[in-house]
Amino acid sequence: MMRAALPFYPLTKGRTHEVCGAGAYGFAFALAAKIGGNFLWIKEAWEAQQLNPNGIAAFLDPAHLLQCSTKDQMESLATAEEALRSGALPLVVIALHKPIGLTEGRRLQLAARDGKSVGLTLIPEGMGSNAAETRWRCSPAFEHTAFAAQDSTLQTWELIKNKSGTLGIWYVRWNTASRHLDLVSASRE
Repeated sequence: MMRAALPFYPLTKGRTHEVCGAGAYGFAFALAAKIGGNFLWIKEAWEAQQLNPNGIAAFLDPAHLLQCSTKDQMESLATAEEALRSGALPLVVIALHKPIGLTEGRRLQLAARDGKSVGLTLIPEGMGSNAAETRWRCSPAFEHTAFAAQDSTLQTWELIKNKSGTLGIWYVRWNTASRHLDLVSASRE
């Protein structure tokens, strides 16, 4: 294994990106650890799923996480826009459950640019905004690999949209001891 040298990762500052799939939360926490500092996690109040500090601790100190619950998606978008524009936080994560239009996506991009922050939108599979700089699909790799029995932590990160370059698929593993992302060679399969 080697330290991750993924193209387009960490994500470009001053831009908003999207991630979907079962590994989306891991992607977000790995990104937060890579960027460093405090970060904001925005979700709608009705969403029953809560972030577990014990799970976050494998990536970074949970004290760096600021959580915000909003009444609806409109308020989530407004909160994300303000947080991105302020530049006070290097990363703003927003969980969306309904599609957003080009106007809303563009407003997030402009806010990220103004604040020189990274915006990451967690989206359901098959959803996304045309305004996103990149879109990633992240999932456990156990169904794709011959060595799944020995390694349940392997992830597949697939870059499925990229305004600035090519697409690709990588196998990665979070190294809890060093708090770094390891790139796993495809030849290991």
